[in-house]
Amino acid sequence: MTDDLLDSLETLSDRLDFGEYEAAAYLTILEHGELTASEIADQTDIPQPRVYDTVRDLSDRGLVEVNESRPMKVLAIDPADAFDEYRVSFSTVVEGLTERYTQPARESEGISLVRSRPTILRYIEDILDAAEYELLLSLTPDLLDRYEDLLAAKIDDSVGVEIMISPSVEVPDADAYDYREVATAVRARRGVTSPVIAIADGQYAIYATREGVRGAEDRYGVIFDRSELGFLLSSFLNTVLWSTAETVLSYGEIPTFPRRYATIRRCVSELQSVEGPLYARIEGRDIVTGNPRVLTGKVSETAIDSNRVTASLQVETATETVEVGGQLAALEDIEAHEITIDRDPLD
Repeated sequence: MTDDLLDSLETLSDRLDFGEYEAAAYLTILEHGELTASEIADQTDIPQPRVYDTVRDLSDRGLVEVNESRPMKVLAIDPADAFDEYRVSFSTVVEGLTERYTQPARESEGISLVRSRPTILRYIEDILDAAEYELLLSLTPDLLDRYEDLLAAKIDDSVGVEIMISPSVEVPDADAYDYREVATAVRARRGVTSPVIAIADGQYAIYATREGVRGAEDRYGVIFDRSELGFLLSSFLNTVLWSTAETVLSYGEIPTFPRRYATIRRCVSELQSVEGPLYARIEGRDIVTGNPRVLTGKVSETAIDSNRVTASLQVETATETVEVGGQLAALEDIEAHEITIDRDPLD
């Protein structure tokens, strides 16, 4: 770090390092506009002998004005003026730090634990931004509002976005909120026990406690970075959370093709409204051997249960008819990790 940047950081830290007395005195002076030293002592818990040193320290920082009368008077300075220099200094420091910033590389396969609320929120945003074709989310109404513009941009890019919001008592009615601007399908879940989850393309994901998002002491988030465990989190969201939530917005417009899916439930749900022949490319693994498998063919049949928890599709290849299921499939032939659907045959 350069000496100038280090000096700037130290100077800014020193000038804004409010102690308990400084903070109490400053807020009291701002509230009243003008006070004597005795009045400051009466209005706060600052001992009378410490008041003079405290207000002179605030004066040295340019935050108040001291009138050396008898008795001494302390006058508030408009914070917009008092902190103007700080804003300039802070902007300069941020520019210098940004120039030196090197973005840490994420491991291609890994799990990490984070405990900082800003870090959790930053990872959620990163996951939303990273999605190329599918987003599965469990959010609070506040988080929906926070990421509304980013979600709308994903919808514009034809990314499938399923959002489960809780608690349901705080979820706006579909007549009062245009969910189609930010989502493909929406459900609302009762209570405040649902975790916060974001999954991009079935792989890059985060599981966070509500306490972590609120910034409470018991906070943490678990990042599944390009890991197969992202599929497990997706399965948990699909089967445990989504199935126990009430529909707010169902699948609507006929999707455009080609279209990619990480979740077979979303794939089959969208295909229910599509007429005419469709073709699929399935990337996944064989249920019996566990070996990777890729196949292409015509979609001959789709199935989904009434609660849209389990789904499957049937693909006719050049040599056989294959049953395709989703994550952790056991009854079908193939566990699908990525599904591509098009109107024309796929390679």
